[in-house]
Amino acid sequence: MPCEEVLKAVFPLLEGIDLASCTLVAKQWREIAQDDYFWKCLCAKRWPSICKRPPPPTVTYFKLYQTFYKRPKRRALLPPRLSFSDLEFYIDIWTQERLIFSEVVPGPVLQKGTWIPPPGICDVLRFHLEGPEYKMTLPVEPRFSVLPSQNVSVSVLVARRDSNKVACIINKSVFEYIDRTAYRALAYDYLDFSPCYPFVSGIRAWISLLFMDHGSEGDIDVFGIEMDFCDAANSEEEVLWLLDMLDWK
Repeated sequence: MPCEEVLKAVFPLLEGIDLASCTLVAKQWREIAQDDYFWKCLCAKRWPSICKRPPPPTVTYFKLYQTFYKRPKRRALLPPRLSFSDLEFYIDIWTQERLIFSEVVPGPVLQKGTWIPPPGICDVLRFHLEGPEYKMTLPVEPRFSVLPSQNVSVSVLVARRDSNKVACIINKSVFEYIDRTAYRALAYDYLDFSPCYPFVSGIRAWISLLFMDHGSEGDIDVFGIEMDFCDAANSEEEVLWLLDMLDWK
């Protein structure tokens, strides 16, 4: 059997990446592999309905396959329009109706943990804080203690110095879950985005109370606060873009 006939019998059985590699072997292979019939066979496997029309819906089936057979690479973000120097965070924490923590925190202070956690924290919490995920952390000075049975809630607002506008990150959410293995109490709230972004929703802001291990189930001795947006943002640039999209008032 002539080589050309063998190639025409084999090429329809190949996957797209293998067929594309065949175009690099030799001139004869390239001319045969570029026959749109083979690419129509590949398109028929992935999108059978697109091949029901007699003429190809694009210039060629090769072009169709080349364009859509794999997801495009994630595009790099443009530089954010905000910086942490433009921001100021307002963090308030209550037990029942008693205010136990209230601070105005400049953005650069909260920016990816510019402090060293105290000695004596558990290994699980240390590994978490040293992990690659983007976290904003803040020391609590002086420390405060709460009982596990107490109802503890938190609110976080953020202000822009460049426009004097304010947005809500967390609105009186309760620390409903205490992780005794990682020594964190967690609360969250869903972010409110500007009407300019009607299809962005369901992204949470998480805030944690970081506490020490005293070997008992008693008071929670809080030494730090952590905030992140791990649902959607894992870098400083992503966090700033997310904050820029909030419903600023």
